[in-house]
Order: sequence, then C-alpha cells, then structure tokens
Amino acid sequence: MSSVLEIRDVAKRFGATTALDGVDLAVQAGEVHALIGENGAGKSTLMNILAGAVRPDRGTMQIDGRPYAPAAPGDARRRGVALIHQELCLCPHLSAAENMLLGLEPARGGWVDRGAARRRALDLLERFGRTTLHPDARVADLPLAAQQVVEICRALAADARILLMDEPTSSLQREDVDRLFALIRQLAARGIAIIYISHFLEEVREIAGRYSVLRDGRSVDSGSIAGTSNDQLIAHMVGRSTLTPWLPLRSGEREHHEGNVILAVHDVAAPPVLKQASFELSRGEVLGIAGLMGSGRSELVRALFGLEPRASGRIALHGRRLAVPGASPARRVAQGLGYLSEDRRREGLALALSVADNLTATRFSACSPGWGWLDLDRQRVTARGWIDALHIRAAAPAQLVRALSGGNQQKVAIGRLLHQNAEVLLLDEPTRGIDVGSRAQIYEAIARCAAQGKAVLMVSSYLPELFGLCDRLAVMSRGRLSPARPIEQWTPETVLTTAIGGAREEV
Repeated sequence: MSSVLEIRDVAKRFGATTALDGVDLAVQAGEVHALIGENGAGKSTLMNILAGAVRPDRGTMQIDGRPYAPAAPGDARRRGVALIHQELCLCPHLSAAENMLLGLEPARGGWVDRGAARRRALDLLERFGRTTLHPDARVADLPLAAQQVVEICRALAADARILLMDEPTSSLQREDVDRLFALIRQLAARGIAIIYISHFLEEVREIAGRYSVLRDGRSVDSGSIAGTSNDQLIAHMVGRSTLTPWLPLRSGEREHHEGNVILAVHDVAAPPVLKQASFELSRGEVLGIAGLMGSGRSELVRALFGLEPRASGRIALHGRRLAVPGASPARRVAQGLGYLSEDRRREGLALALSVADNLTATRFSACSPGWGWLDLDRQRVTARGWIDALHIRAAAPAQLVRALSGGNQQKVAIGRLLHQNAEVLLLDEPTRGIDVGSRAQIYEAIARCAAQGKAVLMVSSYLPELFGLCDRLAVMSRGRLSPARPIEQWTPETVLTTAIGGAREEV
C-alpha cells in the first residue's frame, strides 16, 4: 500500500540547537502511527513542520506523491493536515464554537452565520460524546480537560486527511480518553492517517498499529507495535538497553517519620467545586490524591496555597494556625509551602524569562549577596546545577523557557520547587507531558524529598505512579475528599469506584 505521507531526511536547527537531524517517516491512509521519543527528541518540531508553523532546513515531504512544503498553517490545512497541539493553542476570550471554527466560519452574505456555526460546533461535540460542553461557553472559563476537547474538535472541523495529535490525552480523564480512542478508530476507518504522539506506552499499544522512534532528532527505529516489547521501545528511546526502574521504593518502605504531622487540614472548602476536605500530612510522607477531572483535586491544592479567594476551613503547620481567607502564595512560600501547577504555561512558568530566572524565582536569596542585589554568576552556577541534576535539555541557563520542549519546561517547574527547598510540596500532575526516562528522574526527586523529611501531597490522574510512590491515598469525589488510607488498602478498582461516588467510606 502506498503512503499518503512521506518524509525524507528532514532537518531543522534553532540557532545552536539541532532539533531534527535527518528524520524519515512514512504513514499510510487509515493508519494510526505512533511517534515516540524522549522530551527534546524532536517530535513536536516535526509536527510543527508538517503543520506549516516551521520550515525545515533540508529534506523533502510528499502527500499522495506530490511535493508538500506548506508556507503557513493555513496552507497545511488546505492540503488536509491538521495539528492538535500538546500545549493548547486556543483564544481564551472566544467561545468554544468560535475556537472550533476559527478560519472556517460558515458565512452568509459576507457575514458569519452564527446559527450554522453553533450547529456545526454541536455536531462536533456530539461526535466526541461531549454534548454537555456548551458551544457558547468562553474558553477561558472552561477546565483544562474541556479546553483539550475544544482543541480536538477544532482539528476535526477542518475535515483533515492527515491528523497530527501531539499528546492529545495529557489533560483528559480516562472516560474522555476512551471517547477519543473510539473517535480515532472511526476516523482511521474512514481512511484518515493519524500520527499520534504519547509518552504513555500502554496508550500507544492500545491505539496504534505501527511506530517510529526519534532520538536526538534522528529516526532510529520503526515497526509494528504488536511485535515490539516495551523494553525494546525504551532502549531505542534512551539509547541503552536498561533503564532505572520507573518507581523508587515508597517512603513507607524506607525510613518513615511516623506520626510527625507537619500539615493538618480540617474542613477546607472552596466553592463551588471543593466542598470539604480534611487530612493530615506527616514528615517523610507522600500522600496521593486521586479522582476524576473536575472533582475538586486541583482546587484543594490551590486553596492550600492561597490561590482560591473564597477558601475556608482550618490549616495548621507544625500546630500553628495559618490564615485561610486572605492567604496569598507569597505568604505560603514564606511559610514553607511549595506549589506545582498542572498548567505550566499559564501558571507554572514565566515563559518570557530565562531558565535560570525560572529555576531560582521562588528563592532568589540563595543567589544574592544581600541588599536586594542578584549575583548573576551565582545564579548561573545554581541553575546549571539543576539543569544537570534533572537532565534538562537547554542550551544554556540564559535560554528562554519558551524555547524548550514541553517536557523540559515541566522539569524546570519541578527544579524551581526543589530549589525553593519547601518543607511541604503541593504537586498537581507533576509528570504531565513527561517521557519515560524523565518520569523516572521526577519520581526519584519526589522520593528523595520524602527521604529528606519533606511532606509531599501529590495529585495525579496516573494510577501507577500513585500506587508506586504514595504511602497513603485519598480520593476526591464530587468535591469531597475520602479518608486517607494506607496504599495497600486500595486497588485501582476501589479508587475508581470511590471516585465516581459508587462506594461509601466506612467510618
């Protein structure tokens, strides 16, 4: 069968950084082709070249045997190529329907036909199975998972023949992932070619037939997913046959500071989503929070860090009462709390600043001789230490964070928290968009913090990491937090049952 898309020897440099250095790829009509590799391997750059956002320095591309060299994203869309971005690329001030049909608005007499646009948006949402998402809702007011659905529907609106999906499930709950996979299978059955990027190998196995691996900007392997083991895929991704185990021993299996409560939370609420949460967090402990998107998990950590203005309840740190109404992130940082947002682009990082500025932002004092001055040499050395420790792929500490891949941006956000040296770490989806090798490094960093006596509260949608890292687990359901129990008393089935509200916790 002939390929609908062929790529030969594509290369791209950004200044001194080589993003791609000879990529070959062939994708057939009706195929779901997985593109895998570590953060910084060049996957997103290749997708941007295909989508017309970036021009290659060399190489050729063909669609249906005809040369393909899009001058702009509009060019690519007219040739039937649509990209679903890893980092959402939406207009927050516009409605869901306006975002879905941007540049494709139905018109009558030179005016946008809003009725037809709304009907088209409803049809797209129905195909995805999200009829409860209102097409007139402003995108800025939607949760991250709903924004991801809007991004996917926008690509579908273009009636693409080649669909590029860069981490499309990074903000989706399992229910939405199932809907997306069902839709992908429908699209493939209609002859649409799909290039699918994901760091979750189990997800790749579920949806893709063939794969290609990129490493350091080069094509290093391709073949049938069914005939290749995870160990083989990982070996091609990282360039070695063995990999440090993904998950270290839980702190409960090492030295655990039993009963030494650092943080006590009682009846914390943040209406309208978070209704009630109580728990205690001990020194050296990793406490996991599971639950569905929109259940109140993120609102809980935001309330603890002073980011929810309507928060109420009682919080005590080392037995000392902390103000809940009127709290601010600056006060929480001074009190020894550190926060990692699930949304690194809007909240977790200052994209216009350097890697060094981002890594040291919450503790400039470590790079200052005093009197309000910043020692830039000391800052550079400190930043270089974290770059090396977390294996951040950056040309230099002075490089702008926005120039890094999504996974390396996440490592910078983690590094900032570690540099802050907070006593209590509030982590919201710490491994979102992180590849297999980098995930292991993040897990080791979290376990190291617990071993040093820090207390860690971790929100995650990925159950394997909760079961591998946490000493205890609590589940958020409809804004209420279940009692925390030792991880051995949970199973994936009981977590899900509690999350959907099908079980009552025994008192």
